[in-house]
Amino acid sequence: MTRNLMSSKQQRSASVVDDGVMEQALVEFRQSVHNWSEAAYNRPREVRVAVRRSWRLAVGWALGCVLAAGSLSGGIYEHHRLQVEARMAAEAQAAKERQLQVKEKSKAVDEDLMAAVDSDVSREVPAAMEPLAQLMDGDESK
Repeated sequence: MTRNLMSSKQQRSASVVDDGVMEQALVEFRQSVHNWSEAAYNRPREVRVAVRRSWRLAVGWALGCVLAAGSLSGGIYEHHRLQVEARMAAEAQAAKERQLQVKEKSKAVDEDLMAAVDSDVSREVPAAMEPLAQLMDGDESK
């Protein structure tokens, strides 16, 4: 049964295509589609690609300039940071040297003080009685 339906549909489509009026309509439709396509391809168009390229070029240059400025400022900052670190290290070294000098001076003062104390302690007579001691030393030798 489906075979009979298919064959009847094929017969109807064949009879429609065989019809001269229908064939003429299809030829005219085909010709109008070709004419429309030809007109669509040959019509004048606006060029927007050049505008996009100019913007792309401008954006590219701008980003390049920003990159160059950022690199330059980063280099300047790094150089300044290294100078500051070197100055701080030199100041720290100078502070250490001053501290050592103060310690050496205080040690020298302490040694002088201890020497004075030693000389005072090692004396046979107190400083107040020194003139009398010299008189006695002079008498003993005679």
